[in-house]
Amino acid sequence: MNPSEHRLATSVSIEGVSKAFGKLQALKFVSLQIERGEFFTLLGPSGCGKTTLLRTIAGFEQPDHGRILFNDTDVTSLPPWDKQIGFVFQNYALWPNMNVFQNIAYGLKIRKKSAQEIAEKVRWGLDLVNLPGIETKFPEQLSGGQQQRIAIARALVIDPQILLLDEPLSNLDAKLRISLRKQIREIQNRLALTVVYVTHDQEEALEISDRIAVMNLGEVQQVAAPDVIYEEPVNLFVADFVGKTNVLNGSIDAQGRFVSQDAALQFALAEQPCSKTTLLARPENISVTTASDSWHLHGVVQRRFYLGNIKRYEVRLPNQAIFLIETHLNLKQEEKIYLRFEHYRLLTASTQDSVPHSSK
Repeated sequence: MNPSEHRLATSVSIEGVSKAFGKLQALKFVSLQIERGEFFTLLGPSGCGKTTLLRTIAGFEQPDHGRILFNDTDVTSLPPWDKQIGFVFQNYALWPNMNVFQNIAYGLKIRKKSAQEIAEKVRWGLDLVNLPGIETKFPEQLSGGQQQRIAIARALVIDPQILLLDEPLSNLDAKLRISLRKQIREIQNRLALTVVYVTHDQEEALEISDRIAVMNLGEVQQVAAPDVIYEEPVNLFVADFVGKTNVLNGSIDAQGRFVSQDAALQFALAEQPCSKTTLLARPENISVTTASDSWHLHGVVQRRFYLGNIKRYEVRLPNQAIFLIETHLNLKQEEKIYLRFEHYRLLTASTQDSVPHSSK
């Protein structure tokens, strides 16, 4: 087995990191702890600061405040070439005048490795990404997926402490993205690498990550495992950005009931009174029933979206708001239906302490 497969995983500590570009505050005192051997994803919309944070970890950017530690060593001021990191760029960054062998070998050559070691490592890298025997091809002769795998191999042959990937699959078609993200995760597991992965693709993040940090406007909104991020969002931004969600604004009255005047809905809860409460319900957690009770909300079917294994419907509520539901039922346009919340989440002033609820 190649020595690269016995590397010691490295933890990353991000302590109060801030970064501004002129008047733009890209990062606002970000603190994160990334564990050894963890596949950690930075997720958020364009401009949220995730790539700036990744480049700061790498050393391409210097923070205005705060520091970066690998294990217990402060590496904040070190340039990328002194940090023993592997970095995979969104645009692959392969040299067009170099063949595959030369591209993969570049980092090894500047580290003055022997010709024999370089040849062995290049072969190992190509085998790792399932592209043996293409050493003499040039980037223009490769597909986008092949180019991306060569970029990953180049990053791995230098035996990095940490692998950093900046939206590596965003330029690929949907089917290839799914295939390559599985391969990236398999490589990470095989090598027991610490990986920091940047993406704006929620499905991608949920599938491959051990933990996710959801970012917006330079700040971390929530850090948790994928299932917690999806099922227990701590605020409306996370709920809305990660997956689809329905929102009802209301309050909890003195009797512990959720009351929403807009949707003419109220039902009993074991909650403390609160003047401002937001109820969140995922489309798949709303069922269709034929009778009304205090748990039910009525609406009229507006549109149908066929998704193969399930159907998604837009339902217009009495307040003219649109709810999304997902069901196997065949519903007709303009059909009146009653909706039941099987599972939901409440956001209040003490959101951090709230938990998902069930009607059962």
